[in-house]
This record gives sequence, structure tokens and C-alpha cells, in this order.
Amino acid sequence: MSRLLGKTVLVTGASRGIGRALAFGCAREGADVIVNYHTDRDRADAAAVVQQIAGLGRRGLALKGDISRGGQIDRMFARARREFPRLDVLINNAGITGWSELFSTTEKKWDEVFATNLKGTFFCTLAAARWMRETKTGGAIVNVSTVCAELGMNNLAAYATSKAGLNGLTKQLAIELAPYRIRVNAFGPGPIDVERNLQDDPNYREAWAEVVPLGRTGRAEEMIGPALFLASDESSYVTGQLFYADGGWTIQGRFAAGNLKKAASKNR
Repeated sequence: MSRLLGKTVLVTGASRGIGRALAFGCAREGADVIVNYHTDRDRADAAAVVQQIAGLGRRGLALKGDISRGGQIDRMFARARREFPRLDVLINNAGITGWSELFSTTEKKWDEVFATNLKGTFFCTLAAARWMRETKTGGAIVNVSTVCAELGMNNLAAYATSKAGLNGLTKQLAIELAPYRIRVNAFGPGPIDVERNLQDDPNYREAWAEVVPLGRTGRAEEMIGPALFLASDESSYVTGQLFYADGGWTIQGRFAAGNLKKAASKNR
């Protein structure tokens, strides 16, 4: 497999969950991968991802950086530039959910969610695009959205709104970066079996399987295909687009109400 052979990819929030799967998937397709992680408690997980990447014969580099903070984004990209001659793909995967009952949503919670999900994505993209513009190699930006941005969902006002903003940002950046041959697209995962969701509700799989047309939740590894399509030359004439990888959930939009209550209560 060589869809990304010789390319360098940076994946934010790649120490676990979907980000970890995407980092591994890109390496499997021939890319060297920069693995961004958030805090010191994620360091060991990020190191394990880098070790997996090395096992595939590719180079991996773990870089700490809280993308809600511009200074940390700048330092992360400065370090990446010292280690790699070019950047071909940025996958903006890092995000926080920010569960909160509507009337209990605080200004602090709202700002935290937007700082990571929207502001952080924007400034990571600017840093990546500047690098791509300087090397004149073009590139691809892949934003990881969510089905929550398509259909309203209880207890996720900040999260859903920030991701809806991300979808709009994808279109805006696609226009502004097109002259530099930088494509910008997004895909939105549906209910996925990642640690965070299973910790919020041990019955997560069963709850969502009942309302997803395909009859099950997705696996993080099933998000590799959508990301690789948008990151590779297979989508060379695609920019400013959004699609969902959700088992058909957004077609009918039935909710697992019990799961939403459990998750919000646990994260209060």
C-alpha cells in the first residue's frame, strides 16, 4: 500500500481513539507521521503509536501540544519543521466533547470547547498551510467533524456548534487555500467505539446499535478509509466537501436518549 508513500502527515490528537487509528493508517500507506498529543498523561500512549509506526518501517515523531493555545501550536510546528523538510497532510482530529446540560453550560465550558475544536483547528491549518506554501508542494487538510454538527443532540450545544463552525471553516479555507494547491475537506464520524465513549456509557454499543441503520457502532479503524481518500491524490479534484461515515445514522437521525443522559451526567 502506497497512497501516501514519501509524504509527511501530522495528526492532531493522535495518542488514542480515532486519531491513533488515523496515524497508523497513514503510516501503513507509506507516510511518515507526526503524532500530536495533548498533555504529559498522553505521552506514553503517543510513544506507543510512534513505536507502531516504526514497526511499519516509517518514521514517527511524538510532539506535545495543546492546540487550544496558539503558542503551543507555534512551538509544535517549529519542532516539526526542524525534523522534516516538508508537510503534505494535516489531519485536524483533536477535539473535546464538553458535555453539559443546556442551562448548566458555563462560559468556561463553551470557551474550552471552541478553543480546541474551532480555534485550534484554524491555527493548526494556518501553520500547516504556511509551511506548504513555502515549500510550494501543495497539500491536503482533513478536518474531522461529527454527525452532531448535522443533527441537534441534547447536552452537546458547544460541541455541536463548534463542529458546525468547523464545517463552515472547511469551505472558507478551501477557497482561500486553493491558489496554493492546498485542498481542504472534512468527514464526520458517527457513533464510534472509542475509549471515551465507552467510558461515558458502558452500554454505548448497544444503545447506538439500536438507532444506526447498519445495526452497529463503528470502529476507529473504519475511519481510516475516509481520511485516506481525502488525504491522498485519489481526491485530487475534491475540495471544500463534507461527508459522513456514520452507518447511515444521519439519514434518519434517531437518538439513543439514555446514552446522552448517562454521558452528560458522568461528565458533569
